[in-house]
Amino acid sequence: MIAVLNALVPVFLLVALGVFLKRTLLRSDNAWDSLEDLTYYVLFPALLFLATATADLSKVPIWGVFTALVVAIVSCAVVLLALRAPMQRAFVWSGPAFTSVFQGGVRWNTYIAVGVASSLLGEIGLALAAVALASMIPLINILSVIVLARYAPNSPARIKEVLVHLLRNPFIWSCGFGIALNAAGVPLPKVFTSFLNILGQASLPLGLMIVGAGLDLKTVHRIDAAVMVSTLVKMLLLPVIAISTAYFYGVSGAALAVVAIASSVPSAPNGYMLARQMGGDAPLLARILTIQIFVALASIPLALAAAAVLTP
Repeated sequence: MIAVLNALVPVFLLVALGVFLKRTLLRSDNAWDSLEDLTYYVLFPALLFLATATADLSKVPIWGVFTALVVAIVSCAVVLLALRAPMQRAFVWSGPAFTSVFQGGVRWNTYIAVGVASSLLGEIGLALAAVALASMIPLINILSVIVLARYAPNSPARIKEVLVHLLRNPFIWSCGFGIALNAAGVPLPKVFTSFLNILGQASLPLGLMIVGAGLDLKTVHRIDAAVMVSTLVKMLLLPVIAISTAYFYGVSGAALAVVAIASSVPSAPNGYMLARQMGGDAPLLARILTIQIFVALASIPLALAAAAVLTP
């Protein structure tokens, strides 16, 4: 447990630093928008490409990790969609409100997941987290865009929307190229790996501070049914399904720990931008994201403890 805390505390201290800087030194939204673009399109993709291109994945249960996370995401999506109508009637949710509950229930925060996995497990944790990312991002974006297109107003349900979001996602491209080079056995020049390593090292602290800067602490006390349902699905149901499925497929050790981390982190801030673009309830999603950050202080250690118990 001490090792878990040693890995978690620096991650959340960086999130807290982002909260502090947003209210003191860097108050401009434009500054944080620029930092987010830099991290999203340059620094973090460099980290993911290097991790997947150079890691020894020959002994890693890639398909077990992939299957566990996909099964968990699809299961939670099915549960939320199956209960949509009765929940909307019971809690008087609008269509846009449901889309935010859905996104809060299935998305995951890549910066926190990769930060914790890298801090706790080192290079193999980073590589496994990249595999998890490549597994989850395409599916999550497809599901989110389809649900927003169906239930948010003024959003035509076109496949073009899904394809555009996927094709513009640099995380998918960086992981795909890295895995392809790794599988082909193509060596990277040392000067290039050193360059990417320097870029990648800057991505995690910046990404975590950006997460903190985006929190709306004024809404923490507003815990209504939408926040509770979304948080229970994301922080409880999804980890239980993911860890159970991974264990069923024989995943253990570092791989099971990464499944636990990836499934128990809070939802992702980029869902907020998607909600604004497609007519979802963006303020509700911002509130869900803020609450989930605090819940993650308990959900991640609990998920890791479960993974440790299940590892021989």
